[in-house]
Amino acid sequence: MRRGHHGQVPGIYDEPEFYAAACAYRDVPSEVDALLRWWSLQHEGQRDRLPRSVLELAAGPAEHARVLAARGVAATALDINPRMSAWAQAKATAAGQELTVVTADMRDFTLPATFDLAITMLNSLCHLLTLDDLVAHLAAVSRHVAGGGLYVMELAHPADVLSRNPRTSSDWVTDLDDGSVTVRWGGTGDRIDPITQVTREHVTVTYRKNDGTVRTVADVVPNRFWTATEVDAAIRLAGGFTVAARYGDFDGDVGLDDPSAWRMILVLRGLPAGAAAGAAGNRD
Repeated sequence: MRRGHHGQVPGIYDEPEFYAAACAYRDVPSEVDALLRWWSLQHEGQRDRLPRSVLELAAGPAEHARVLAARGVAATALDINPRMSAWAQAKATAAGQELTVVTADMRDFTLPATFDLAITMLNSLCHLLTLDDLVAHLAAVSRHVAGGGLYVMELAHPADVLSRNPRTSSDWVTDLDDGSVTVRWGGTGDRIDPITQVTREHVTVTYRKNDGTVRTVADVVPNRFWTATEVDAAIRLAGGFTVAARYGDFDGDVGLDDPSAWRMILVLRGLPAGAAAGAAGNRD
């Protein structure tokens, strides 16, 4: 993970308005519908099928946590960047949403609560650049997800790197209420390191507002590509979770191996405390 003076990922992530605009193409309410649908599928037969609490990790603007808060779920958002944390808190307050915001490292954090549901969206796990980072992250999350709770991880689909036909585009334009944003996030000129699987992605976000102002933010962001087998290995090493389901999209429960799959989404189920300790102790 690239670090600034205070451990945060700098650059575009110091510009919450631009980052939120760049990601505005996502249909967050529909993605939250999918999260809740997967929760229900894993908790059939229970009277209360909605999670009581959610923790969004590497939350940035915390859009998913804020939508869940608006639907009555007790929501907490964790991000390493204090500017992102302040932005998320301000947006929640302005919307009348109850949101707890924590500034902390997703690899090592301690909160005074456990959660029914944890989520990491938008391939934010790409900021974990080593296997040790990913294992530490999973161990930290497992300490905060109650037995039977879920952790949903959304990563880039491996086909984006391992196929001649990537599943996502590196260029897009999104119309917004106050203007439009043009984004280039990586692309053909960026090269993945064959040893570390890290790409230094060149990012450019241009925000054109209806009042005539135009501003561009440019950055170079290290991004780790994770294969499915590597993620599975990290889950086993960390202990605390089993894989309950895998999906390639938020719509229609598309399988990870479906030709239309464009994301790698893992639904992990938290193990009871004793079982989790045993799994971690037997990982060798």
